[in-house]
Amino acid sequence: MMRIPPYYRRPSWQRFFSGMAIGGAISWCIFVYINGVWQERNTKLIRMQQQDISDLKDSIKIWQEEYKAANKRNLEKITVQNINVKISNWEKYKLDEFSVFQTEESVKDDIQMMLAKDLETVAKSKDLLKKIIENKPVKINEKRYKLKVKEMVIYTTLTIQVDIQFDE
Repeated sequence: MMRIPPYYRRPSWQRFFSGMAIGGAISWCIFVYINGVWQERNTKLIRMQQQDISDLKDSIKIWQEEYKAANKRNLEKITVQNINVKISNWEKYKLDEFSVFQTEESVKDDIQMMLAKDLETVAKSKDLLKKIIENKPVKINEKRYKLKVKEMVIYTTLTIQVDIQFDE
């Protein structure tokens, strides 16, 4: 049979074991305290960050709603502010640039009433604009020409590209 050696009777060993037990208990208390302080600090930080995230999400939602409303209001207010007319095939008929410029300005004058109109109105009257441009004969260098609308872009600048051809 085995026996445990009788160390419990010697005072030096008793002090060593009691010191280990007390040191272990003190270090465990210190560990629990430090761990508790860190957990409390991290929990507080996480709660603050969650509150910040919640506030920022609410703020983003408010800003997005305001942005959408402002865009909607601005889209309703967008108007035609400029008109550009470009004759694309004038070289084919050997026309001089001044005559082409005068013709472009004449077309601009004919559709000048579209300035300061909102985009929806201009878009609805697109066919009317096309007929105004195409039904007016143009006289350049004693020859009669007619214009054909090739492309029309309606935005704050009304851009119209036309082709010129002989009038039959």
